[in-house]
Amino acid sequence: MKTISHWIGGKSVEGTSGRFGPVWNPATGAQEKQVAFADTTEVDAAVAAAKDAFESWGTSSLARRTAILFKYRELLDAHRDEIAELITAEHGKVHSDALGEVARGMEIVELACGISVQLKGELSTQVSTRVDVASIRQPLGVVAGITPFNFPAMVPMWMFPLAIACGNTFVLKPSEKDPSTSVRLAELATEAGLPDGVLNVVQGDREAVDRILEHPDIEAVSFVGSTPIARHIQLKATEHGKRVQALGGAKNHMLVLPDADLDLAADQAINAAYGSAGERCMAVSVVVAVGDIGDDLVGRITERAKKLRIGPGNDPASEMGPLITREHRDKVASYVAGAAAQGAEVVLDGTGLTVDGHEDGFFVGVSLLDRVPVTADAYQDEIFGPVLCVVRAETYDEAIALINDSRWGNGTAIFTRDGGAARRFQLEVKAGMVGVNVPIPVPVGYHSFGGWKDSLFGGHHIYGNDGVAFYTQGKVITTRWPDPSDGGINLGFPSNS
Repeated sequence: MKTISHWIGGKSVEGTSGRFGPVWNPATGAQEKQVAFADTTEVDAAVAAAKDAFESWGTSSLARRTAILFKYRELLDAHRDEIAELITAEHGKVHSDALGEVARGMEIVELACGISVQLKGELSTQVSTRVDVASIRQPLGVVAGITPFNFPAMVPMWMFPLAIACGNTFVLKPSEKDPSTSVRLAELATEAGLPDGVLNVVQGDREAVDRILEHPDIEAVSFVGSTPIARHIQLKATEHGKRVQALGGAKNHMLVLPDADLDLAADQAINAAYGSAGERCMAVSVVVAVGDIGDDLVGRITERAKKLRIGPGNDPASEMGPLITREHRDKVASYVAGAAAQGAEVVLDGTGLTVDGHEDGFFVGVSLLDRVPVTADAYQDEIFGPVLCVVRAETYDEAIALINDSRWGNGTAIFTRDGGAARRFQLEVKAGMVGVNVPIPVPVGYHSFGGWKDSLFGGHHIYGNDGVAFYTQGKVITTRWPDPSDGGINLGFPSNS
């Protein structure tokens, strides 16, 4: 059985801990690989390699860094199908979705290619007689990223390209559920000319994570995952003096006003709720139907949902693949099984689905729950699967209050033809990312991604300007160069004269 190992100091390094985790093919339910779990010694080796590499990389020219990143972007483009196939094999998402993930990750590589603009700094001349003040940004040193299973290419690329462009070196701990993609990304970076030790990958579980959070030579930690883990990451990393950006979970609402194009709203609700089998933190998991449109909207969503083709991700006919593990599939199904008892109307029950020829795969069909009480588990919890809840509201004010009362604040959307209503919504809603007739408002690379409330822990969003600020530290330099004709000693405090 193939073993997925670590990538340390520019080469593959076999695990020595003796601990391994299974890597499943979600479409077949078969274990096809295993992944080596790092112990503290292996994490320490990766950090040491990164620390050694920082000595030269941190002072390297912007021209050198960007030349490597441009080459890296070319290699990613040339290998995008291969990377997508790795994602499909271990995560299960359909190939077209995997290709889209790679493309969105490459946006941040492209942003990193322009890092020279982001790091220009500022200069004020003659703030006092012959005194100038400059502000510059410098790298932190060794930084780390801990990434989730649902986007094994995109989320790591949200982190390390920008971090290394800023002059840092990086230690990545990807999800143990789909570990191959991260190693391939590191291999291609080395092929592009990235010096050994600048990008390292350590596989593992909580032991590796805790060592990263404690390690004295790691200056900052980026994380994307569930809210309980994000909260743990922030508390433990800050306890050890690290800078933290930790993005947590979500329960994203899509508000549909009576004047909306209901066909558009239904189409987008299907895409946003069931795409990638609902395993994404920006999925729409709640539709809020305002006024008397609820029955009509639910009918249109139901009609479309019944036509979705569910199958293995490598089948071009499949529109939705399996979930990541058997345990997660069963957990998702439990929310649907208990929904009726908690007051919801089960319009579509996707549990118990089997796919011909893939009976042991981790498949679940799409589920639609209507008139869901806000006290129900299906409404309160992040299900992270293809389950869409519909709640009813009589007015806009009732709907916005419902959304703002949620403990989550990642993303939200409004569907309407009324510009005034849309403008009011985007100012009043308590969420970090807002879509107007756009169901999944994930920002492009040069705007930052991040939520509010229990969806974000730490002071910085990810990538964009916030990403550059997170991976650098400011320095202010005040200089005076006396005129050659000046002489003598003056111990007085500089004044504005």
